[in-house]
Amino acid sequence: MAKPTAKPRWVFGYGSLMWNPGFATPETQAARLQGWHRAFCIYSEHYRGTPETPGLMLGLLPGGSCRGLAHRLPAAAYDDVRRYLIHREIDNDGVYVETVRPIRLDDGRVVPSLVYLADRTHRQFAGKLPEAETLRLIRQGHGATGSSLDYVMNTVAHLGELGLNDRALERLARAAGSGAGPSSR
Repeated sequence: MAKPTAKPRWVFGYGSLMWNPGFATPETQAARLQGWHRAFCIYSEHYRGTPETPGLMLGLLPGGSCRGLAHRLPAAAYDDVRRYLIHREIDNDGVYVETVRPIRLDDGRVVPSLVYLADRTHRQFAGKLPEAETLRLIRQGHGATGSSLDYVMNTVAHLGELGLNDRALERLARAAGSGAGPSSR
């Protein structure tokens, strides 16, 4: 009988992990995480901003569902990739909590996956901000890996490539990119 493994073999990407996983993955599929939704709810003081001029990053908050990409972790480099993910998602800004949740892959399989949720007790947790403040932070944020605006645009572009619509995120990207204020819709 095969020994059961507690090691999750997938990681769910809903922001930059979609287009820049940072490791060679043997398989990538579109996937859905039920019970959580994508939200700009984290002040970024490292990757997309600084302590003096924070940007915003996405996190996962309870409720709804989230479409993104699932990357299968390479078996031969599993421990190295896990260390990399912990460094990337937890050690720098420190605003994510790693957990394992079931995700549904586009081929119909339901698999356990590493998922990085927003730590709602962390000092950089912004929660739901008014749209004007969200836009201000997205426009001002520049950090170690680029701007918050580029992060928004890349997320929208990659969701579009998957044929996924996130109307609220698309509207936010248009407003942030145009310099316009909050929309009246």
